[in-house]
Amino acid sequence: MLKLTVLYGHPKDAEAFEKYYNEKHLPLAATMEGIAKLELTKFVGTPNGQKAEYYRMAELYFSSPEQMQETMSSPEGQATTDDLSNFATGGVNVIVGITENE
Repeated sequence: MLKLTVLYGHPKDAEAFEKYYNEKHLPLAATMEGIAKLELTKFVGTPNGQKAEYYRMAELYFSSPEQMQETMSSPEGQATTDDLSNFATGGVNVIVGITENE
């Protein structure tokens, strides 16, 4: 399975980030078809009590590279990607990998 991981840096205003993320971005992302599974994580810190390097993570799973390409290049996928600049003030890293624990 292919996984697209979105890593969000710490925002300038966490409350504003959360409001926009939950009220605007996630509903927009929900319009994308072809996602086999979605996992959302809000980091609370490291095991030794330090601040985590990232603020949040979204993991989108796809059945194949072709499905990921189709989903992300769709109008809904492009709108979701374009929306990142509206709230992700701490920056965003997007990486793609293949899961190995199937």
